Amino acid sequence: MPISLAAIKDKLDSRIGQRMKVVAQAGRKKTTERHGILKETYRSVFVVDLDQQENAFERVSYSYTDVLTKNVQIAFDDETTEA
Repeated sequence: MPISLAAIKDKLDSRIGQRMKVVAQAGRKKTTERHGILKETYRSVFVVDLDQQENAFERVSYSYTDVLTKNVQIAFDDETTEA
């Protein structure tokens, strides 16, 4: 069954406040891995508050489309598979 943007948002809505890992494509064969807490979800993006000891900035946002197209992969600390 194909995953929709609404299904991705619904899953994230139920996980607000939980720790997560985000792996994002950063160009040619480069990825960035960040850890933080899912802070908020909006109509087309979600916001992650980042761990301050790892990152120079406080938060980052990603679109649900990035997750759908696999440009961004997310995993919560209590699960072993990625969304």
